[in-house]
Parts: sequence; structure tokens; C-alpha cells
Amino acid sequence: MKSILLLALLACTAIAADAPKQAPKPSPKKRAPHPSVVKVEDVAGLPRVLLIGDSISMGYTLDVRELLKGKANVHRIPTNGGPTTNGIKNLKDWLGSSKWDVIHFNWGLHDLKYIADDPSKLADPKGAGSHPQVSLADYEKNLTELVKIMQATGAKLIWCNTTPVPAGSPGRIEGDEKKYNEVAARVMAAAGVITDDLNAHAAAKIKDVQLPANVHYSPAGYHYLAEKVAAVIAENLPKK
Repeated sequence: MKSILLLALLACTAIAADAPKQAPKPSPKKRAPHPSVVKVEDVAGLPRVLLIGDSISMGYTLDVRELLKGKANVHRIPTNGGPTTNGIKNLKDWLGSSKWDVIHFNWGLHDLKYIADDPSKLADPKGAGSHPQVSLADYEKNLTELVKIMQATGAKLIWCNTTPVPAGSPGRIEGDEKKYNEVAARVMAAAGVITDDLNAHAAAKIKDVQLPANVHYSPAGYHYLAEKVAAVIAENLPKK
């Protein structure tokens, strides 16, 4: 009996040894960071500019940097800025201990987007339980706090108002940016912060520069936005 069991054990061991080994599953490829968030090195002697914003600002960052080459060191926060609630959580880390001469900033498209139970997903504005990610009242309160934090750095602040929301844009309602921009204008006026009217600049050529039923822009559209952003920043750089 013992011999039979031993033979069976040896047979199982041989089968296991001869069984084809499964190749280890390849680990998922890590997505390369968006080119706009790659850290840049300062050119000595040039003023330092920080861009804060969502994917729209990520879209124009590289062109702004190129347009201001030799005039300013243009940095941006290392991520999509998201809604004002994200700014409240992360702004001090984004600012760090570095000296900034100019901060060009925007929040809005993520505040006004509709969500439901899962805040990471867009929701149908007409769906049950859907609501703006950040209400107008909270948007005003958050922006007021964010401006105070940035003013403490001593940098020249430039508010960039929110670009147009077109019809059919997923999770958003056409024209909602107007309500949020009105609130922001009130906050900036009270704080003495100037405005880069990127909304009007985009609206002037919206059919040529914005993607259909989408808040985002074509490459040429982002360059068009960058021209306005770079011009406003250039006007507000420290005088030599």
C-alpha cells in the first residue's frame, strides 16, 4: 500500500514538473505624463510664472512657454487642477516655497460639471440625483479662499475666466460658464485681481477652434488660446 502511494506521489510530482509554466503577466504600461506637466528648469534671471488650471490650460501650456521663451520661466502645476475643491486641498503644495512673479489661474469647468454618486464620472444633467460638482455658493467661497492663499505669495495674480461650454458637451449645460464667471468676476473685483478674458477670446472664433460638442480645442485652437494667455502674462511681468 505504501509503495502504491509513493508511486502515485512521484507520478503527480513528475506531471507537475512537466506541466508548462505560465508566463508571468506583463505589468500594465505606465502612461507617460502629459508633456505640459513635465518639470522645467529655470533660466537664471528670468521672472517665474505659474499656470494653474485644468486640461484646457494643459492644452495651451507648451505654446505659452514657447511664446514667452527668453522672457519668463513658465511652470505649471503637475496635474489637472480639477475643481476648486481640489485647489483647496492642494494649492499650498503646488505653490511650494518657490518665489512666483506671476500666477495665471483658472477653475470652473470641473466645478460646473454634473456628477451623481460617483464624482469621477460625468452625469447626465437631467438624470436623477445629478448636480454640479461644486455649487455656485461653494465656488464663490472656495475661490475667495484660493485668492487669499495666492495673494500671500506676493505674486501678481491673473484670473483666467472659464471658456465656453458648447451644446452637447457631456455632463455639462451649454452656457453654465456664464454663471460661474459672474461669481468669479465678483470675487476678483473684491480682491483687486485682474482678469484674462479667455472666454471672449475663445468665443470670437469658437467654431474654428473648439472641438464639436466638447469643451476642448484643436491643436490650432490651443495655440490661439495660448496667444492670448502669453500676451496678458507678458504685460504683467516685472519691469526690468
